This record gives sequence, structure tokens and C-alpha cells, in this order.
Amino acid sequence: MHMLAHNPAAAYRRVELDARIEASGSGNLTRICLEEAIAALGQALAALDRASGAPRPALARAQSITLWLAQSLAPGHPLYASLLQFYGGLASEIGANLLHPDRAVIERIMHDIKDVLAAAG
Repeated sequence: MHMLAHNPAAAYRRVELDARIEASGSGNLTRICLEEAIAALGQALAALDRASGAPRPALARAQSITLWLAQSLAPGHPLYASLLQFYGGLASEIGANLLHPDRAVIERIMHDIKDVLAAAG
């Protein structure tokens, strides 16, 4: 909570996210997570654009979202193995960018997540 007191924008994003989660059904939670991961990756890219900006917090957020998605998959889901590999791979790639961010890799990850979101309809 201490971090939110020093960053009003983060506090507003958190409140908005909490409200979206509360209002959503279980089917929309994955969509919200994918949208939040895209937003976090966009923030990381914006931080890279500012030479002094640090993308690490945004990348850490995107990584935690993709890890949660991987861990929350229902084992009985017909695409369980594929989605587990996909989300786990994204989390690993994002983690590799925490110390040495690579714009092209971050953009590709963001594009991959956008593709999944579009396919989900």
C-alpha cells in the first residue's frame, strides 16, 4: 500500500482493476488479465522510450499476470497443455527481460498476447 501512496496513477489503476474484477464473471477474468498484461507491457515500452525510465515494475507486473494465468488453468481444459506452455513461456521470456529489456522481444510478447485476446473473441 505504501507504493500506492507515492504513485496516484498506480492507485487509480488498481481501483479500476478491482472494480472490473468485481463486476466480471469468471469467463471475463482471463480477458481482464490479458488486457492488463498488454497494458503493463505497453508501460514497459513507454519506460524504455524515456531513457531514464525503468521498465522493471511494469515487466514484473506482466510476468506475475502470465504466471497467474498459467497456474490457474483447469487441468481438465482441452487446451490445458498448450495454454500452460504458452503462458509459462511468456512468463519466462518476460522474466528474461527484467534485467536486460529488449524492445523487440517485449513488442513480440505483447503482439502474441493481443493475438490470444483477439482469438478469444
